[in-house]
Amino acid sequence: MSLVRSGNVFDPLSLDFWASADPLGVVRPLAEQCPVLTNVRVDWKETPTAHVFKADLPGVKKEAAKVEVEGGDVLVISGERDAREELAGEGEAWRLAERSTGGRFRRRFRLPRGARLDQVQASMEDGVLTVTVPKDEAKKPQVKAVEISG
Repeated sequence: MSLVRSGNVFDPLSLDFWASADPLGVVRPLAEQCPVLTNVRVDWKETPTAHVFKADLPGVKKEAAKVEVEGGDVLVISGERDAREELAGEGEAWRLAERSTGGRFRRRFRLPRGARLDQVQASMEDGVLTVTVPKDEAKKPQVKAVEISG
């Protein structure tokens, strides 16, 4: 089974969905302040040895991102984006501002059994946070030959 999530009007966690469902423009400003609906895209891939999370955090400094484990089985990726410093000057006006700036973000993921939460590693490069959660080694079933008598 493949799960693909993109920013469009069919994704209820996308701001695009709420913008199209809100002709008065009330929900989008509230959603941008709400960490649950913040536009942070995360991919979760399971390999034979680990769970690998990749979060797009453009413009977020490494010091502003946080990776935590809550309650023994929940991975939390959170942080805060810098506020927009590019104010319109004299004779200038914003026509479109889609890039997320300012505000907190927070995503939570319940990890399956066998995740080695004591060995979580995180790195950030070019605005992409990569979190690797190793898995317990798969126990291979022991096969024991039984002699047939008779």
